[in-house]
Amino acid sequence: MSTNSNELLEHFRTYLETFDDALVGDAVTRIGWDMPVRPLEPHRLPCLRYLDRAAELAPPDARSLARFLTAHRNELRWGQTYSAADFGAEFLARYGWLEIFGTRGHFVNDEVAAGLLILGPDIVYPDHHHVAEEIYIPLTGGTQWRMGEGEFRRREAGEVIHHASNVSHAMRTGKEPLLALYIWRDGPLAAKSTITGTTAQGKD
Repeated sequence: MSTNSNELLEHFRTYLETFDDALVGDAVTRIGWDMPVRPLEPHRLPCLRYLDRAAELAPPDARSLARFLTAHRNELRWGQTYSAADFGAEFLARYGWLEIFGTRGHFVNDEVAAGLLILGPDIVYPDHHHVAEEIYIPLTGGTQWRMGEGEFRRREAGEVIHHASNVSHAMRTGKEPLLALYIWRDGPLAAKSTITGTTAQGKD
């Protein structure tokens, strides 16, 4: 298990280091990559069925990470922040995340949390906000993202999406699933978001 965790961390780091982006570069530089392993029991979720399609959709520079994640999905501990009382059972069946490192991930890090988010097709991750600053990099394209009071915008794989502290944001998927890399820093790393929206699909 620890060998696969180390390989996943290496794939994750290698992908991040390909970015010529000041925000991502700062985040990568500030991460202490020599992190202790946290032994975790695997935990599977229904959303893992979307990983095969996500790996097909990932661009060449993200394909190694996506394929490794897909091959080893059942060895990792996947989580959910919300319950059916928050968004309903249908959302939960298409949602989950893997924390690679952080306060509850496969590697111990009290300063920054990072991992991958899965959203299945045709769902809304409604408006929410949190204290921690968040950087997202979609590994699949086509999902629509909204920040603050703005409109939903289609974002493509490899775009860097930045949510400053306590800025509201939302996502909605279309026919394809979303697989996205995330980094949380400068705030509580395991705090539940404050939800301000609903899962109802809006109009463009």
